[in-house]
Amino acid sequence: MSRIVVSGCLLGIPCRYDGKSCPNERVLKLAEKHTLIPVCPEQNGGLSTPRPPAEIIEGKVINKLGTDVSEQYLRGAEIALHVAELNHADAVLLKAKSPSCGKGRIYDGTFSGTLIPGNGTAASLFLKNRYPVFNEEEIDLLEAALIDKEDSNR
Repeated sequence: MSRIVVSGCLLGIPCRYDGKSCPNERVLKLAEKHTLIPVCPEQNGGLSTPRPPAEIIEGKVINKLGTDVSEQYLRGAEIALHVAELNHADAVLLKAKSPSCGKGRIYDGTFSGTLIPGNGTAASLFLKNRYPVFNEEEIDLLEAALIDKEDSNR
């Protein structure tokens, strides 16, 4: 049984910036075969829920009110990494497009809904520390990676 760190909002925890969650049935189904460990880097970093939306602009995380919240995002990413390390996580499954959890594509900082190549703060830290990182659009890839890992451990 693999251990997967998962963005809490994907598990139905109302921790998104708007105070809502975005439960994903395929993510929830992973609990049948794997241990899921919820994290919310934004909350862990000290931000309230709800909170103003934020995007990454020139390497800093700025909320829609113009406040630099980079410190909270970085602290939350470090806490999420610590949770993964304590639990000997095998993989990380994060919310797509988020300024903390997004992997591969994030919003461009204009609050217009435009996506650009990039990673959120937590996704970047997990990748830097060599964790396999996926988003909810890559569950097939996650499952294949976990099967490969189990096969190599036999």
